[in-house]
Amino acid sequence: MLDSLLIKPLMNYVYPKAVRASGIYIYDENGKEYLDGSSGAVTASIGHAVPEIIKSAYEQSQKLSFVYRSQFTTDPAEALAKRLSALVNAEQDYWSFFVNSGSEATETAMKIAIQYWQEQGKHKKMKILSRRISYHGITLGALSMSGHLGRRERFVELLEDYPTVAPPYCYRCPFQSSVPKCGIACADDLETAIKRIGAEHIAAFIAEPIVGAAGGVIVPPDGYYQKIKQICEQNDILFIADEVMTGIGRTGKMFAIDYWDVKPDIMTLGKGMSAGYSPIAATMASEAVISPILTGSKVVMSGHTFSANPQSTAVGLAVIDYIEKNDLVNASFNKGKYLMEKLKGLANSHSIIGDIRGKGLMIGIEFVENQQNKKSYPSSLNLTNKIVNIAQNNGLLLYPSSAGTDGKGGDAVIIAPPLTIKKKQIRKLVELLDKTLLDIKNS
Repeated sequence: MLDSLLIKPLMNYVYPKAVRASGIYIYDENGKEYLDGSSGAVTASIGHAVPEIIKSAYEQSQKLSFVYRSQFTTDPAEALAKRLSALVNAEQDYWSFFVNSGSEATETAMKIAIQYWQEQGKHKKMKILSRRISYHGITLGALSMSGHLGRRERFVELLEDYPTVAPPYCYRCPFQSSVPKCGIACADDLETAIKRIGAEHIAAFIAEPIVGAAGGVIVPPDGYYQKIKQICEQNDILFIADEVMTGIGRTGKMFAIDYWDVKPDIMTLGKGMSAGYSPIAATMASEAVISPILTGSKVVMSGHTFSANPQSTAVGLAVIDYIEKNDLVNASFNKGKYLMEKLKGLANSHSIIGDIRGKGLMIGIEFVENQQNKKSYPSSLNLTNKIVNIAQNNGLLLYPSSAGTDGKGGDAVIIAPPLTIKKKQIRKLVELLDKTLLDIKNS
């Protein structure tokens, strides 16, 4: 009999066993301390073992932990939907469809976008455009919208070829130009794709406001999303903002898209929505998107057993309460500036660092072999995993990311600690990263 029958990310790797956590730290069974420099998978946004969240989960469990959404609604689910709509701060309401993961949320967004046009008799509008460097989830529909080559390659024959648009990757501009002389050509590339395919076939364009796992925190230039939204509106195409990783304060705004004063037609949330305390995600659709469904079939064709789970929605409410009570959105903005300053100080002593970019407490570091020509390390070196593993040995948790011109051959990590991190802990994080990069240099 094997010691473990659990399927882990690497099945032949021996992982340390986590037994408890507190604040920004996780502890394994041997008592070793790990600074959670990535909030797990950019998820544990308010830190671990927060008493207020534990209390809310316990109190809800005493009342009701599960009902099926086709039989009942519940107070926490109704309240969370209204709360999220208010956070969007738009002129129209946003309706929420609660699911269990970001992949489910983006797949539901795809279905709602297609159904929106079907309800109006436009049955040819079935395609969802996305960017070549992107990640929207691991289910087949979500993966079809994803340009993450490493995660697509095993299933290419089953997937739609939706990722066709250039990314807003200023460090490695796909048009060999720079802002502002480029005229934001990466946004114009959406219009080029629309003309090639035909707007009559396209239901929506989906984008992460800031690209996460597929590109190592790619932040678009100012004016990019204003242009994207205008192109979508001119061509009768819905704009979906995938805020699964960036939403609920992570980037120093409640939603990352707020940096560009654009309101999406559909938005997806996950990760920080429950800060890791319970599985939940959401697809939010504007009143304008929901309206033809309300007057038509009155059914959004999607559903999951645990959708709108009262236990998870109660936790989601408590997390938002905690974030607002402790002003963690502004804290993310301010602490992010401090962390960025400290990380850029490392670039002077580590030639391996090519670019440091991000917003709030979501920062990406891209590693290069040569800073001048931005040459990536050979993929055979497996540099990202080496950095992540050595960092973990040093007591620092980082999130691995893809990077590079094709979104596959480059190396990057994401640094995204809990929004509750203190300045002295930020300095500790940077010290551990410095040690890690020195260990890489000497290895």
